Amino acid sequence: MQVTETLSEGLKRGFTVVVLGPDIEGKRTARLSEISRTLRLPGFRPGKVPLPIVRQRYGTAVMAEVLEESVNDATRQMLADRGLRSAVQPKVELVSGADPAAGKEAADLEFKVEVELLPEITLPDLSDLALVRLKSEPTAEVIDAALAEVAKRQSVLTDVTDDRGAEPGETLTVDYLGKIDGVAFPGGTGTDMSVEVGGTGFIPGFSEQMAGMKVGESRTIDVTFPEEYGAKELAGKAATFELTAKALRRSEVPAIDDAMATKMGFEDGLEKMREAVAATIQREYDQVSRLRLKRDLLDQLAGKADFAVPESLVEPEFKQIWDRIEADRAAGKTDEDDAGKDDDTLRADYRAIAERRVRLGLLLAEIGRANGIQVGQDELMRAMRAEASRYQGQERQVMEFFQKNPQAVESLRGPIFEEKVVDYIVELAKVEDKAVTVEELNAEPAPSAALG
Repeated sequence: MQVTETLSEGLKRGFTVVVLGPDIEGKRTARLSEISRTLRLPGFRPGKVPLPIVRQRYGTAVMAEVLEESVNDATRQMLADRGLRSAVQPKVELVSGADPAAGKEAADLEFKVEVELLPEITLPDLSDLALVRLKSEPTAEVIDAALAEVAKRQSVLTDVTDDRGAEPGETLTVDYLGKIDGVAFPGGTGTDMSVEVGGTGFIPGFSEQMAGMKVGESRTIDVTFPEEYGAKELAGKAATFELTAKALRRSEVPAIDDAMATKMGFEDGLEKMREAVAATIQREYDQVSRLRLKRDLLDQLAGKADFAVPESLVEPEFKQIWDRIEADRAAGKTDEDDAGKDDDTLRADYRAIAERRVRLGLLLAEIGRANGIQVGQDELMRAMRAEASRYQGQERQVMEFFQKNPQAVESLRGPIFEEKVVDYIVELAKVEDKAVTVEELNAEPAPSAALG
């Protein structure tokens, strides 16, 4: 193999590679000989077909395989011999190739390779990192409030027998007929619909006007459909609804006691349920704490990362960000910080964010590689099961999807690897634990363009 470097510009490299004809021919002959050992043709014993006949029949197809294999092998060897690591798949352009025609000796194979390299990364001293880990614990009041929410979700509706009007929070069962300009419209008629008086989820003003209705009473209410209403033919239009109340029920919240705990599956009573609720809240606090710690860690690493990043990695990252920005614009959700900026300024800002993310990703990958951090098959399996559990009733289909799509499994590897690298760095860094209130824990930190 002969290699000539044709380009050396930043992280970009270009080479012309020549694989000699005899090497190509040797590979083709070896492959044809392998075929001949199992080939069956009329008039010949199995495995005894003469090589010239095998070459005549299969030489062209085999040569195509050999050329592709030779290009791939030569490219890998060329990069390995020079200690180069490509950021993305190298671009290969065939200049001239061995003649694939049967019966002809292979000529030299010449091709061009363009590749963008991963940068040389000097790893920072991770023990110099100084991090603050915020620690918060749920108070008795927070746990009580959480238990009250649990009890509320266990509430049952009971009939109101008093001769009185419906009060906010109570549930009326009604028949209804909706009209626009005095004409009933499709989908505007229904029976036995349960509506929480004053509750959300309906046309603005609908449930609020039901306050005071008694069972058996009829009432006509006026509403206006929101401009963004899903059915375009109704959006923004005024309508009337004729309602007839048929039943009134109120929510009965169970007492927070051992009986409720037992009903919820805590055989040892309320104290065990209280402990479980506290543990759940603590896990939520700990997740927020870790996110804050990771964000601080990445910000500090970004200040220590000073190396060029491959444009071939930055461009898709920027495109993903910019596509989201344009989608938000189309939905009328422009970020306040972006208001008033022209496209050139915005593109420059978000390209800088893309570069930072790629740089941090490369640094974390290099820290992991240098320290032998890997993702085990058992960790991938746990991640697959966790993903499958999100689709209740379809777990088996999700696992089968992963089995048939290795690239989908690989998409789970990256986040696991990143978290393991973060754990490794935290172990080496100077970490100070700081007790804070939950309000301080949840306070919005300063903006960051870090990963995640």
